[in-house]
Amino acid sequence: MYYIMARILLTGTTGYIGKRLLPLLLQHNHEVYCVVRDRRRLDLTEYDQKWKQKIKVFESDFIDQSSVTDLPRDVDVAYYLIHSMTSTGSNFDVLEDKTSGIFSQYLATTTAEQVIYLGGIANDESLSKHLSSRMKVEQNLASSGIPVTVLRAAIIIGSGSASFEIIRDLVEKLPVMITPKWLNSRCQPIAISNVLQYLMGVILNQKTYGETYDIGGPDILTYRQMLLQYAEIRKLKRWILTLPVLTPRLSSLWLYFVTSTSYPLARNLVDSIRNEVICSENRIADIIPQHLFSYRESVERAFSRIRQNLIISSWKDAITNPELDRTFMNFVDVPQHGCMVDETVISIEGDVEDVKENIWTIGGSRGWYYGNFLWQVRGLIDKMAGGVGLRRGRRSPTDLKAGDSLDFWRVILADRKNSRLLLFAEMKLPGEAWLEFRIREEGGENLLIQKATFRPRGIFGRIYWYLLLPFHIFIFKGMAANIAGRKKTFH
Repeated sequence: MYYIMARILLTGTTGYIGKRLLPLLLQHNHEVYCVVRDRRRLDLTEYDQKWKQKIKVFESDFIDQSSVTDLPRDVDVAYYLIHSMTSTGSNFDVLEDKTSGIFSQYLATTTAEQVIYLGGIANDESLSKHLSSRMKVEQNLASSGIPVTVLRAAIIIGSGSASFEIIRDLVEKLPVMITPKWLNSRCQPIAISNVLQYLMGVILNQKTYGETYDIGGPDILTYRQMLLQYAEIRKLKRWILTLPVLTPRLSSLWLYFVTSTSYPLARNLVDSIRNEVICSENRIADIIPQHLFSYRESVERAFSRIRQNLIISSWKDAITNPELDRTFMNFVDVPQHGCMVDETVISIEGDVEDVKENIWTIGGSRGWYYGNFLWQVRGLIDKMAGGVGLRRGRRSPTDLKAGDSLDFWRVILADRKNSRLLLFAEMKLPGEAWLEFRIREEGGENLLIQKATFRPRGIFGRIYWYLLLPFHIFIFKGMAANIAGRKKTFH
């Protein structure tokens, strides 16, 4: 397939699709203007110098009109890959309307020839709030006066995608599933690689200007069939019972507690699943021909990436709190005053690289090295309180980057060269919490420094800290000892 070199404005650069699209754009010699809320979140360390020269980074938050002032005007194509469905609260549609409206006003001041938008299939007469919001975004983008190419997809299957991970959670964890009736709704899943091929293929393709395309794979399946096919691929025996009495609220709670999804996303997903998302046409196949992977092939390809630790991006890394999403990198400097601190310093007797490896593989399936049952209880309490819980795991079992989710923590800094890992708590707390790991040489001795910092909010925050202090004494100290290789058992 032939691609015309262009100046590309890429929004949503740090999102699930954006992270995968960026290297493809660079491989085809496009100059890419990456728009991010905070440039510190964009990790370019894995790109060689040749590619870095083709990247320009701009900071903007499209919820703020003034933040678009310094964005480039001399562009050829703009990707709009921003959505707010995972945000807390029920006003994601208001946020999407506002951000797409501001983006459209900015577009009207540029030289862009084309806008490319990835939306959702919307062929039912009565659309969910989520799909209606996507339609409104399409209208806002068209108001810029610049030709819009809209690609409408159902659920996207790939390593780290929300749909794949939710299916994975359900099937891997539940031998018997008592499910709501929406499991009989039909959809047309599509592989992430096919989506990326379409996103690349429409660039400056004048045939696609002002056009809307449904994109989907070759299979039309119910959600029940997708769960059972996944189980078959994984050689698992699963039984699914469908009950008509499960209300949307109960269904949302069921999805929230069983999977690693947030409650706002679970609620919006359940609301959307009542709509059948099936392609009404396949015109794009003549314009961008490609092999469309079946659902089975898509799942098998996703597991191939997982086995090779090649998950580039994950939906779990999306920050559900809009305020935190805009400011979380500010927490890289741990406060010193007005905080409660638990610091453990322990000498490293073995190989420093082994200890560093322990730090970089913490959490997820490996656990927290000491008192894992208590960590799981804390995760369950967080879920009950409406938090993220402990089920998010990690994007990769061996790699960490700033912005990654790590169970109920967020990675703020992952500086392997200087042996420093800093995490910020996303669990429900009466305050703010950090967990930091460092390796430092002092007096000819290598030391592991593990520091938990808590900045309480009001009197209840202080009570919370002192109530948990007895647990900290043995959990944190046991964790540090195991990380440093001073013990051989993991509890």
